[in-house]
Amino acid sequence: MKKYNFSIALLLALCFSIANVPAQTTATPTKTSSDAVAELNVNGLKVLIKRRASSPTVAAGLFVRGGSQNLTVATAGIESMTLNVAAEGSKTFPRAALRKEMSRTGSSIGAGSNQDFSVMSLASTRQHFERSWKAFADLAMNPGFASEDVELVRERILTGLRGRDDSPEGSLASLEEKVIYAGHPYSNDPNGTIETVSRFKAEDLRAYHQKIMQTSQLLLVIVGDVDAAAVQKLIADTLGKLPRGAYKPKPVPAVSFTRSTLDVTSRSLQTNYVEGVFAAPSLGSPDYYAMRVAISILGRRVFDEVRVKTNLSYAPAAEMNNLAANTANISVSAVEANRAISLMLGEINKLKTVPIEKTDILETGGFFLTTYYIKQETNAAQAAELATYELIGGGWRSSANFLDRIRSVTPADVQRVSQTYLKNIRFVVIGNPAQIDRNIFVGS
Repeated sequence: MKKYNFSIALLLALCFSIANVPAQTTATPTKTSSDAVAELNVNGLKVLIKRRASSPTVAAGLFVRGGSQNLTVATAGIESMTLNVAAEGSKTFPRAALRKEMSRTGSSIGAGSNQDFSVMSLASTRQHFERSWKAFADLAMNPGFASEDVELVRERILTGLRGRDDSPEGSLASLEEKVIYAGHPYSNDPNGTIETVSRFKAEDLRAYHQKIMQTSQLLLVIVGDVDAAAVQKLIADTLGKLPRGAYKPKPVPAVSFTRSTLDVTSRSLQTNYVEGVFAAPSLGSPDYYAMRVAISILGRRVFDEVRVKTNLSYAPAAEMNNLAANTANISVSAVEANRAISLMLGEINKLKTVPIEKTDILETGGFFLTTYYIKQETNAAQAAELATYELIGGGWRSSANFLDRIRSVTPADVQRVSQTYLKNIRFVVIGNPAQIDRNIFVGS
């Protein structure tokens, strides 16, 4: 189960005067092994500009660092709501005027949040990028927080929150997060709760917006056929006038996996829904790539055992998330949950004890090669990847080495990370408690 679904979207603005804040700009262009990436510093705002020659579109993302660490139990969801309301309209571009401008230029502006960061995004044609940028920057710096925009976004978020538990899969995800993230910063849901989102007022959003709108807390990524020097001036004239602030990033503590656990919620369903979560290395860890390979191999094996050979479940899976405090999981829905989990745990044990063949890694490398390039087809995807590596992966330069690092994984690496991480699995189950044998899930 994915903990979030991020596509380039979101962010904030500023509601206080910046006229007396001088913009200071330095630039140090740097090239990766693929496309040219210019790294700029505009009054403390880190900017990455990746030029893709002949690309007809431009994607820009203004990212807010901190994610769930910016929130408390009482403010869960405020960052997401603030940025989504900001994307609805500004003082210069109220909602109706903004819709016309976006339609006229073929552009779109959106917002979104996850546990590690938030982002306000712009997608535009190259032809109209400079014009669209003016609206985007104004939304980020001078959001209107009109009462009708606040209520529109509130109802949109509440509808999503109310419907989150309508499906067994949604309920399982909610329960799993409550269990796994208890006492962790990620327990502050970036989407908020019905109680918190219902309570936020326009003045709360304005105050929060003012708090986070500082260049030291922001990252700007732009991908498209644009000239870095020209874009630098656009930034200096707009976002570069934001105050620097004194934001300092904090490391995200690891999620606790000291022992195996089992939490069963009784629900009258035709099948049992099961997810087992365990620790995983983050994007900045040397173990990340070997673990990606291990989980890919595990996913193929559990599908073969549980779906193909025994037909116990339609979609058994093994997945790895991409968070600063990272996790991976196995999941299945089955009437015979005990048998399905026994088979999946057996495949985990094989990864720990039986060395894989080099051909397993070659097949996995081919899979990653195909999916990697498919996922990198859009400018928005490339901007998201640069930002993710910069914010939680040890720096954007590492993004150019993904395939090389995958290809360098050895069978010994896969066995080592399997032994290190595939243990102390914490299971959450929704279904019939009488059909769940605790000894199979967590031992005696």
